[in-house]
Amino acid sequence: MSSSHPLFYGSIVALITPMDNHGEVNYDELKRLVEYHIAAGTNAIVSVGTTGEAATLSIEENVKTILKTVEFADGRIPVIAGAGANATSEAVTMTKLLNDSGVAGFLSVVPYYNKPTQEGMYQHFKAIAACTELPQILYNVPGRTGSDMKPQTVARLAEIENIVGIKEATGEVERVQQIKSLAGDDFIVLSGDDATGLEAMKAGAQGVISVTNNIAAADMAEMCRLALAGKFDEAEVINQRLMALHLNLFVESNPIPVKWAAYKLGFIKEPVLRLPLTTLSEQAQPKITEALSAAGLL
Repeated sequence: MSSSHPLFYGSIVALITPMDNHGEVNYDELKRLVEYHIAAGTNAIVSVGTTGEAATLSIEENVKTILKTVEFADGRIPVIAGAGANATSEAVTMTKLLNDSGVAGFLSVVPYYNKPTQEGMYQHFKAIAACTELPQILYNVPGRTGSDMKPQTVARLAEIENIVGIKEATGEVERVQQIKSLAGDDFIVLSGDDATGLEAMKAGAQGVISVTNNIAAADMAEMCRLALAGKFDEAEVINQRLMALHLNLFVESNPIPVKWAAYKLGFIKEPVLRLPLTTLSEQAQPKITEALSAAGLL
């Protein structure tokens, strides 16, 4: 892991945002989730990323949820703020609003829907990095954004001092080596794909920003700890037990399945999501129940 940023490694949860029946953020449940992750050994929390329903929270709600997460964490676990947007000006605004909030850094997604060129992506992240001294983690997830940030662009961005890493969610394990060879070994690569996360760590990734971690935090923490220690066979045992979860938590758009799983396990009282996302369909529910059983969680 990077000596300059020892915060970003291991098992990092892409935290769900719990909501009440009216679709308002439930801060009591959020506090409980933070405590769960601290107790389970999670290495860091991403607050209000994709899994946290950033797209349907207002800027004010985004900021408040992140501030509350920092407050509940109380210095015991680093909190990374999801502060991406597909308008550069909005991403800059979010970043500035959280600059003095106590967050450890920012996770910023490739702009979605408007499909910028590689140069556009470069200028977007350069502008965000210029408005903060805190570390930035890039986030490449073509399946959701419609655009793929190429390793060459990542390497250009890695030259900017406070751009320290990337959440790479293509699921293409060879990307890890490509990025490392172009951007340098101290540039942090984190897998954003649970199903291939351990393979990415074998290839040199420093950790996983994980959806599965929401409901299997201790297992994910132990798997990543073993992998970082080079004990891949032991890590694989845990990974295989969780594989049905890694895969089935995406049977419908994330975070639909993981919110239902968190509800099923009693982490949250209601599996409420904001429209246009809806609760997990009845036909998909048995798949999640089976995966939870296979993982030894039910």
